Amino acid sequence: MSDTVTYELEGRIASITLDDGKVNVFSIPVLRSLHAAFDRAERDGAVVLLAGRQNYFSAGFDLKVLADRRDRVIEILTLGATLAERVLCFPTPVVVACTGHAYPAGAFLLMAADLRIGAAGAFRIGLNEVRIAMTVPWFAIEIARQRLHPAYFDRTVVNATMFGPDEAVAAGFLDLVVDPGALRTVAVEAARGLTELDPGAHAATKLRARAGALKALRSAIESELVG
Repeated sequence: MSDTVTYELEGRIASITLDDGKVNVFSIPVLRSLHAAFDRAERDGAVVLLAGRQNYFSAGFDLKVLADRRDRVIEILTLGATLAERVLCFPTPVVVACTGHAYPAGAFLLMAADLRIGAAGAFRIGLNEVRIAMTVPWFAIEIARQRLHPAYFDRTVVNATMFGPDEAVAAGFLDLVVDPGALRTVAVEAARGLTELDPGAHAATKLRARAGALKALRSAIESELVG
């Protein structure tokens, strides 16, 4: 773990919290810490509750790395892509408490998780790559394809439309929006309810239900990021 990513196990719920004191960007060290936190949750056999800081779930990849560190671009993209991949097929349920804004890489995790609960407010959620002169990576397109409602897919990926929390439910980024003050309580209760699922049946069914999406995502990662 790190000062930015914390891990707390209470019963069968593993709370992974991202808080960099700013906008929760995904730097290389932060992504490595998130992978380590999921490693620990997998060893603990715990339902994961992933949350951000107040007003920001995540502002996405560290743009300084993408713009200035060409030698690290593949590394940061691979860490982000494989984190979303492991969330998509994680053996225990993954609940996200979306505490605010969720820009591209943050939105990838929303689309990969099992249950997404968002805070109401003037927040923006979506994929804004095209607005900032970036081509959406293949792996991100495959993540979006498997979770977004068809009517919102092109609006999100091609037109870079950003949504408020309520429309993010309609689009497929979130499942539920609650008052910010109730977010933690609702998310914990949801995670506690998911501990009642049979672990083996949940893991096996998730792999069956998402087999096509996982195959497409793995192919995108290997063709785009693996040399």
